[in-house]
Amino acid sequence: MNTIATASAAQAQQDIAEEFAFFGDWSERYQYLIDLGKQLPPFREEWKTEEHRVHGCQSMVWLVPSGDASYMHFEATSDSAIVSGLIALALRVYSDRPAAEIVATEPAFIQDIGLAKHLSPTRSNGLAAMLARIKAYAAEQLG
Repeated sequence: MNTIATASAAQAQQDIAEEFAFFGDWSERYQYLIDLGKQLPPFREEWKTEEHRVHGCQSMVWLVPSGDASYMHFEATSDSAIVSGLIALALRVYSDRPAAEIVATEPAFIQDIGLAKHLSPTRSNGLAAMLARIKAYAAEQLG
């Protein structure tokens, strides 16, 4: 597992697609997602506020942005193991990047690894809501 930030969001998405290609079936991919979620950095309890909550998710999700247009960082967590894994993937693609790159990057990894077909509608909606929040925070920095 590469913990060093990759050169670009596009490279991060390519790496994710290659990692998921190793797994033969979706039970293995779900287990990998759960494992990724367990590797998220600790999330401070005081951040679990309504202000940071991502609505549209069936499970509880909190997302905290920091930084500015030149470099944005996101912290996030969920009370769901699989959703935490989805967060881990989204943060690999979108965190620690310039706001302009965040806004310009479409989440191709969702299609590339087959998530679109294998997530329940509520999880798909939640992932879309989280990605929309990340992009909205980045767009605000671009003003």
